[in-house]
Amino acid sequence: MLLFVESNTTGTGRQFAQRARALGAEPVLLGADPGRYPYAAEDELRTVVVDTADGDALWAAVQRLATGARVAGVLSSSEYYVATAAELAARLGLPGPSAGAVRACRDKSVQRRTLAEAGVPVPWFSVAGEAAEAVAAAQWRGGPVVVKPVQGSGSLGVRLCRNSREVAAHAEGLLAATVNERGLSTPALVLVEQYLTGPEFSVEVFGEHAVVTVAKHVGAPPVFVETGHDVPAALPAAEAAALAGSAVHAVKALGLGWGAAHVELRLDGGVARVIEVNPRLAGGMIPELVRRALGTDLVDAQVRAGLGLPVDLDGTADAVGAASIRFLTAGTDAVLGDTDAAEAAALAVPGVVDAALYRPPGSRVGPAEDFRGRLGHVIAVAAGPGKSARAADTARALGLATALEHISTKEAMPV
Repeated sequence: MLLFVESNTTGTGRQFAQRARALGAEPVLLGADPGRYPYAAEDELRTVVVDTADGDALWAAVQRLATGARVAGVLSSSEYYVATAAELAARLGLPGPSAGAVRACRDKSVQRRTLAEAGVPVPWFSVAGEAAEAVAAAQWRGGPVVVKPVQGSGSLGVRLCRNSREVAAHAEGLLAATVNERGLSTPALVLVEQYLTGPEFSVEVFGEHAVVTVAKHVGAPPVFVETGHDVPAALPAAEAAALAGSAVHAVKALGLGWGAAHVELRLDGGVARVIEVNPRLAGGMIPELVRRALGTDLVDAQVRAGLGLPVDLDGTADAVGAASIRFLTAGTDAVLGDTDAAEAAALAVPGVVDAALYRPPGSRVGPAEDFRGRLGHVIAVAAGPGKSARAADTARALGLATALEHISTKEAMPV
């Protein structure tokens, strides 16, 4: 058996289970409410209901499973439970990352201090436990700053604040929250950091090896919704080397180096500054782009590592070379119309291999504040990232033009 502690609600959760089965291991999902993952029932996945926030209850459930069959590994596709899975794996003597390193990495204040002390280029930052502290930090540096929770995922709570009033209001809102969207307790701390305006990238690292650099597309401030990715990033050799070097340096400094890590960076005057390190596979369907572009299956690699099997990061001969994704988001309040027609319009663009709308016709939608505001996606492939990007951009525009029916301000409703 390969045990999975909770799952992504979107993205790679289903793929983790599929890869486990392909390798001959029975996937078993442990969750407080497995019903929140529709694929579990659709794929007839074995599930165990357990309070995954209760360490004793979770360990008891694992022990019961271990009496009936051999547990070969423990993983999680959800960032919130990677450390929990690592702790269980260690107790069973199975492969996994350092749970302590993962927990430290997930606290962005601890992570940022560790990176700075190790000489990894990072933005300037300050940690605040009160709104007044956040305001003081912003005033000391001057100019706009980014204020974010010290724990989180998917750009939740990340916001550009241009003045003291905005800093105070956003910090107060973040500090008032005692639990995150998963119901897990959160530290009463925020990170105030330098606003970097250079282009954004991610480096997908496996172990201590930089697999690929990804060009990231981000929506307009004050929020930082990721609107697309290009694999691989089209970059001069020196910039590509700087990004990969900073990413691997960061992974090593944090004591990771087992399995996947998703490192987000910005180029700032030629310096590759690490924004954050996530001790997990990338979201935003980046692993799927890497598989299509390079023939390297990062989900399979992570599952193999969890099972203690050899990992091969080499690509395949039939890889197309490049892949791009664009997420469909509304610019204004609107209603989704004919979603089938929108998908068909996107798929008619040469090079587009996938198009999907996530919500049914008639859904009222509005501008995205984070990843949850995405309406759908299109994926295009080509021999080079420029061609795949152009195809994805065209398909996104056609899909939105077909799907969205604009409504008046008077009729608009909150999303």
